[in-house]
Amino acid sequence: MKRIIPFLAAALLFCCCKSTTPRMIEDFNFDWRFKLTEQICSQPDFDDSDWRELHLPHDWSVEGEFSDANPSRPTGGALPGGMGWYRKHFSTPEGIGQGRKCFLEFDGIFMNSTVYVNGQTVGTRPYGYSSFSYDISGYLNGEGEDNVVAVSCDNTEQPNSRWYAGCGIYRNVRMVTVNETHIAYSGVYVTTPEISPEKATVKVQTEVEGDMTGTVLNYTVLDKNGKKVASSTTAELEIPRPHLWDIEDTYQYTLQVCITKDKEILDCYSQKFGVRTIFFDKDKGFFLNGNPVKLKGVCLHHDMGCLGSAIHPRALERELSILKDMGVNAIRTSHNPPAPELLNLCDEMGFVVMDEAFDMWKRRKTRFDYARFFPDWYNKDLSDFIKRDRNHPSIIMWSIGNEVPEQLDAKDESLENLSPEEANFLLNFSDPTNSGDPSESNPNVLLTRHLASIVKALDDTRYVTSGCNHAYTHNNLLRSGALEVLGINYNIAKYDSVRVWFPDTPILGSETASSINSRGVYHFPSSRLEVLPHKFIDQYPEAANTPYPEDHQLTAFDMSRVPWGQTAEEAWYAVRERDFVAGTFLWTGFDYMGEPTPFEWPSRSSYFGVVDLAGFPKDTWWMYRSEWTDNTVLHLLPHWNWKEGDIVDVWAYYNNADEVELFLNGKSLGKSSKEGPRLHAQWTDIAYESGTIEAVSYKNGKEVARDVRRTSGKPVALKLEADRQTISADGYDLSYVTVSAVDENGIEVPTADEMLRFSVSGEGELAGIDNGNAADSLSLKGTQKAMFSGKALGVVRSIKGRKGRITLCVNGYGKDYTIDINSVLLVD
Repeated sequence: MKRIIPFLAAALLFCCCKSTTPRMIEDFNFDWRFKLTEQICSQPDFDDSDWRELHLPHDWSVEGEFSDANPSRPTGGALPGGMGWYRKHFSTPEGIGQGRKCFLEFDGIFMNSTVYVNGQTVGTRPYGYSSFSYDISGYLNGEGEDNVVAVSCDNTEQPNSRWYAGCGIYRNVRMVTVNETHIAYSGVYVTTPEISPEKATVKVQTEVEGDMTGTVLNYTVLDKNGKKVASSTTAELEIPRPHLWDIEDTYQYTLQVCITKDKEILDCYSQKFGVRTIFFDKDKGFFLNGNPVKLKGVCLHHDMGCLGSAIHPRALERELSILKDMGVNAIRTSHNPPAPELLNLCDEMGFVVMDEAFDMWKRRKTRFDYARFFPDWYNKDLSDFIKRDRNHPSIIMWSIGNEVPEQLDAKDESLENLSPEEANFLLNFSDPTNSGDPSESNPNVLLTRHLASIVKALDDTRYVTSGCNHAYTHNNLLRSGALEVLGINYNIAKYDSVRVWFPDTPILGSETASSINSRGVYHFPSSRLEVLPHKFIDQYPEAANTPYPEDHQLTAFDMSRVPWGQTAEEAWYAVRERDFVAGTFLWTGFDYMGEPTPFEWPSRSSYFGVVDLAGFPKDTWWMYRSEWTDNTVLHLLPHWNWKEGDIVDVWAYYNNADEVELFLNGKSLGKSSKEGPRLHAQWTDIAYESGTIEAVSYKNGKEVARDVRRTSGKPVALKLEADRQTISADGYDLSYVTVSAVDENGIEVPTADEMLRFSVSGEGELAGIDNGNAADSLSLKGTQKAMFSGKALGVVRSIKGRKGRITLCVNGYGKDYTIDINSVLLVD
């Protein structure tokens, strides 16, 4: 796969006019200065000489120390917030004020951002997940003169999130210069309303800013290799014999829209798109290009472990590759608009997407969350979100909310108790969906319909849904008629009831499982179900039977879950056995910072992921791989380092076989197989003996696969393995180095916990360190990290323009161990 550059490649088009490219796009991420301060720093002559120099994207929060005293609390990641300022000097581009305009495009600033140019306020945006563009033309000095852009980010009022959000300009920034007559930001919308094997109709809506007198819009469609396949001066084209976009064949076309006047090109805009059909059937689930596809999805939060929330395309690519290998074909952007790079990668790697707008509406979930901004900003934020993302072929659903409290009515919530202005608003909005009973007066039902109507007015080619955790007939969202797919969070026992209550609407497991596990930690007996936390004991009395582990670690056997959730096997089995449930989005694909349920401090990140925060798969990863792919799987657990006489249980995940036989030091312990909802083979009450356990799977009596666990000796050395030995010297690219402990025979030691020291020399820098331990309070940006379950991680980043050798050194067991990464000017 070609490396993805960290700005919107899809927006670039190199077309020539008389002297200047009509649309110039500059990476605006480098040469910034930063400081944490509450002082007003917007004036151009402000002295920032002692500020830190850095390049974006940047998350200052992850650079801090974990502490229970931080106002974000462990739920928000236990990292500091505060007020941060960024400043950058730049020269006024050619032609500004003489027929040219200049824009700054921000993909996301968390949060409460204000942008100043030369001391003047350009704009403010409270929602930290929104992308936006500012016209700064009128704020600039003369051509070639110096200017200062200053950006303030106010994340002092916390808690404002139920997970770690990060702080700062954590997504990419571009400077775009265009002619006064130009295509607007997010101004091209491509649809393919008619598709057959012979042809596909392409319709284009284009938003143009400036004087259109005497201009012509020219439309050209290019295939994947850049060959022209259709062109027109009307907004409707035909592609002959279209190549469809699919999960297994991610073919995309490129639409070029050019504005010309008297043979001069005023602007050119390039937009990738795919040709595909999507359909949800109430009985049979989801169809892509007419073929049934069970959605095997995961929910993903936006942080990337030790990198924090600062977007790194390579980090996203790594995450998605790990999930792809697991069998994942769908992503839910929980619970906010994602970075554009995630959607680009989903388009290219073959994932379908539930693109989500909000975690809350008017009723808050945390004290300072988005609910305080929702009344004034929801329309702008939702509209900008849809317009930005609506050309991605990967997106099949828009989610207008997640578990919003408005599902159920508050005691004083009725039209009679609202202000006249708010009641009027809810009763009189335009509802092009014509959904539900027109005499409905419930304000939450009306709000649901209103949000759905905003979406459908901007994109009527995809389905509207929402994640609902209250599976009742009186749920305002479910009964609104506005949801075209009913997203059911958890509540797997009610799938059949929801089908009866709402028989004409497709159903989806929009959030499932919530099993909680620690990688490489095993509690016996494996048959004992662990249900935590206790705080919901009135609703879920089974939680009373589980003591809190003092070490803040949970079993890696799939026998640990939250009270409202299910084990991974239970949740998937309920979806697998029901054709009418279109699929699942399990909670979650990766562990994420914040929300360390069921624990408080010193835990500071989640246990929900199938993959831990460092990117190391937990055992249930192989369960999903065995169920979600045709690749042969045989995975044995646990490790085989116990005490003589311990009573141990053994599981095996497998597929493409009828049964599995287990051997202990060459002696058969019998055969086992899956049974109904139990999706693993198992052997219980084994008296531990050091040596080897080996599993062999069989199909019709013939061997299919083997997997072995060996008892290791004491750890004496480290093994370093880089996922990529060569990276680009662009200041963005990354190499992930896995550090494992081994014994004198080179066998990995799964229980090693040695404290390691990391350092980098040469033409790169240490971007972060991790070990996957949710209860480790050492900094992810420091130099020391203990191994957890025998592993740790170091992440190396290149430095812009500096090619050559990067050496990562890891000290452990009294010795330095090194690995070299090659940084070059270009990597394909």
